[in-house]
Amino acid sequence: MEYISPEGLRLDGRRPKELRQLSCQFGVLAKADGSASFEMGNTKVLAAVFGPHEVEQRSKAQSGRAIVQCEYAMAAFSTGERRKRGKTDRRSTELSTIIRNCLEQTILLELMPSSQIDVYVQVLQADGGTRCACINAAMLAIAEAGIPVRDLMAACAAGYLDSTSILDMNYMEDSGGGPDVAVAIHPNLNKTVLLQMDNKIAVDVFEGVYGLAEQGCKAVAQYMRQQLLAHVQRLAVMQGPTRL
Repeated sequence: MEYISPEGLRLDGRRPKELRQLSCQFGVLAKADGSASFEMGNTKVLAAVFGPHEVEQRSKAQSGRAIVQCEYAMAAFSTGERRKRGKTDRRSTELSTIIRNCLEQTILLELMPSSQIDVYVQVLQADGGTRCACINAAMLAIAEAGIPVRDLMAACAAGYLDSTSILDMNYMEDSGGGPDVAVAIHPNLNKTVLLQMDNKIAVDVFEGVYGLAEQGCKAVAQYMRQQLLAHVQRLAVMQGPTRL
């Protein structure tokens, strides 16, 4: 299959270095302390945050910091295959750990000792890039919950097909068998939070693919920052002027 046309266009009409359309919403679940949906093209993810609250199992409590519990799942209807996934399948466990590790590097856990933060991430529709979409949704839900963080975190992936580095692959491209590099960063701190590769990749190719993924992260971070600011401004208008 040809993934890049002679005109330089991908299967969905994008240029190699072009992101899919981004979309997000805040406060989508009334009973959660923070919640958000995040879309990267046709991939749609929902995240909910509860806490910080008292640690449910005292043996897991840490006096100097909060603990993060994370659960990832895919809805049975999220893919065209309509396959049912158990909560304990290998990929769910792996992605739960990845999201938790990213959040632990982002949240100021030391400000909330002996407490617990629960994060639930559900993939509603999968079309490639679910790992990064989940991280972005979780970050927005954490921010909506008012939990203090070191920096905004944003994630994006890039791959290599038809001798071309391509940004933010969809499912068809992701199934092409080429390497895939997922990256999450703290843009203001200039720190890489996650670097994960699927399939082997030559060193010279890796540098270009990683650089493209990092550019994608920065673009996603800019979008997320704009949406967070707009959300805060809407809340301020709804609450009205502060009376002294």
